Parts: sequence; C-alpha cells; structure tokens
Amino acid sequence: MDGLDVRQWLATFVPAPMNVSSREIFLGCLGALLGVFCAAWLSHRILAGFNPWFIAPMGASAVLLFAVPASPLAQPWSIVGGNLVSALIGVTCAAHIDDVAIAASLAAALAIAAMFALRCLHPPSGAVALTAVLGGPAIKALGYRFVLWPVAVDTLLLLLAALVFNVSARRRYPHHAAPPANAHHTRDEPPAARVGLTAQDLDAALRARGELLDVSQDDLEALFLEAERRAWTRRFGSLRCEDVMSRDVVCVLPSTPARQAWQLLIDHAVKALPVVDAQRRLLGIVTLHDFFLGRDLAPGAAGDAAWLVADIMTHEVLTASPRQELVDLMSAFSEGGRHHLPVIDGERRPVGMVTQSDMVAALFRAGLERH
Repeated sequence: MDGLDVRQWLATFVPAPMNVSSREIFLGCLGALLGVFCAAWLSHRILAGFNPWFIAPMGASAVLLFAVPASPLAQPWSIVGGNLVSALIGVTCAAHIDDVAIAASLAAALAIAAMFALRCLHPPSGAVALTAVLGGPAIKALGYRFVLWPVAVDTLLLLLAALVFNVSARRRYPHHAAPPANAHHTRDEPPAARVGLTAQDLDAALRARGELLDVSQDDLEALFLEAERRAWTRRFGSLRCEDVMSRDVVCVLPSTPARQAWQLLIDHAVKALPVVDAQRRLLGIVTLHDFFLGRDLAPGAAGDAAWLVADIMTHEVLTASPRQELVDLMSAFSEGGRHHLPVIDGERRPVGMVTQSDMVAALFRAGLERH
C-alpha cells in the first residue's frame, strides 16, 4: 500500500457531513428527552420496587425512534418484535450455557438471525439479548419473566411516547410506504412509473446489491424522483405557471344556472370553470365530469333547469401559484388524474388556468429549445 492509498484509506475515517435540518436535530433531542423520561417514569410507577425497572438498551432505541424515525429499524414492529425475541433468546442462552462469553456471543448471533427472519431488525435489541446474559443476579433470577418486565413494559412505554411525540411533531410515523395512486382504477401503472426509474428497477438494484440499507424503498424512490426533478430544472431551466397559463379565465358564480355553465364550456371549448364569489375569490370548480357524476344535466335532459352550479361543483380544488415551477405539477397531472389547475393569487383570486395541454406544449418546446 503506497502513500496515496494510505491517505485515501485514512480519509474514510473522517465522518461524512449529515444533511439534516436543525429542526430535525432539535426534535430528535427533545423527543429523546421527553420520551425516555416519560417511559422511565411510567415504568418506575408500574414496576415500583422491582429491580430492574428500566434497562439501558432503551437509550439506544430512543436514538432511532426520535432521531431517525423514518428508518426501517425504528418502526413499531422492529422495536417490539426485536426486543421481545432478543430477550427470549438471551434468557434461553443464559439458562442453558454456563460459559458467559459463549452465551453472550451466541445470544447476539441468534438474535440477529431471528430478527432478520421476523423482519424486525432493531440494533438495540442486540443489547437486550446481552443484558439477559450479562445483567447479573437480579436479571438471572427473573428467568423468562425478564421478557415481560421490564423488557415488554419498557418497550411499549417508549413506543407509546414515540408515537405521541412524532405524530405531534407532524412526522410520518409509523413510516410506511404510500400505496401507488391510479386515478383510473385500472391495472396500468401511473404514467410517471412507465418511463425513467420505476419501483421494479429500484427493487432489482437493491436485490443485486444484497446488503441492508437503513432507508426504506419508498424513501429511496422519493429521493431519486426529487433528484430527477432538480436535474430536469437544471437542464431545461425554470418554467413557471405564469409562463404557460391561460390568463383570460372564464369563471362562474355558485348561483349560475348549470345549463348556462354547460353552454360556457361549449362556447369556449374548455373542460372546467372556476367557481368564484362576488369578490372573485375561488370557491370551487365545475368540470365536465361534474355534469355527469350521477346526474342527468346534459342539455335537453328533463328537470335540469332547476340545477345551479352550487349543486354540482367540486369544493376541494388543487391550485397552483403563478411563480410555482411547472415541474412541481407533474405528479398532479400524471398520477393525480387532474386535467386542469386554477392558478390563484395571494387572495385566492383566479389569475390563470394550467391544463395538461399547456404542460405538454411547454415541455415539448423546452426540449426543442434545448436541442
């Protein structure tokens, strides 16, 4: 090994920078403080006079549950299943193997194998297995009761604290994969999944790598997609809604007769009309789909004259802002089933409309200009 190789090898010992926000660092510290305190206090109250009433591996679990709650190793089944099966294995090894070193090493190895098999890998659980072997006379006297208390009690109390804290902090916990959306309810993959990086590609790459990564597959996919979005913006430049939106937006009031709104759609060859109040603030949207969603409102239908826009409009509207990047709307159009998005100002007044046709034309033009 020459001098350069030695320097490169030594450089691998330098810790890499952590791309984590100050908010997450603060939440991790605060969560561990509150979570461990609450779990320990409750455990002491429940197991008053019992020794031990709280075990050290809970501190390592707190690092995962509060500092990296998105980790697959920090999920509820990981801590509950990992701690209980490891405690069970540790107690068994301690009871049947007299040599402490052999009992400890075998307990750690079997605990890891069991956690892999049960899909509940939780690093602090290895310490739980060792605690059952090395914990001293008090723990040895408990035998298999050690699995129930303090291990099960401490584990459930710490998990309860993590659930309350992470949900209160608006973190996604438990951190599970969102089911893929398909607005058409068919077997086809969403449009964004048919080109570029797919979930199957990512799964195949992970299988080929063969080692466990401390990040969930859906988080990896989200990171790749975000990287692709940033790469697209760098390559094609910034395209905002105000660059492509139509500005002469035809709007209707809730009191507008449905027949009149239908005629406006036909006259202007559009498929959606923003619904506004007297101050022109957005209240909802009425689309072609609304006219036929369980109603018979096409021109000439019996009884349609009494219907107003308020009776058929959609109140929940996904909107965009004039300065919003066009690439941010791709998922809404490709996977969310949207065909048009009202563009509103700071007072929720419609100032434009972006459609799928606008998106296609803008992206096609950007590609031509790039080449």
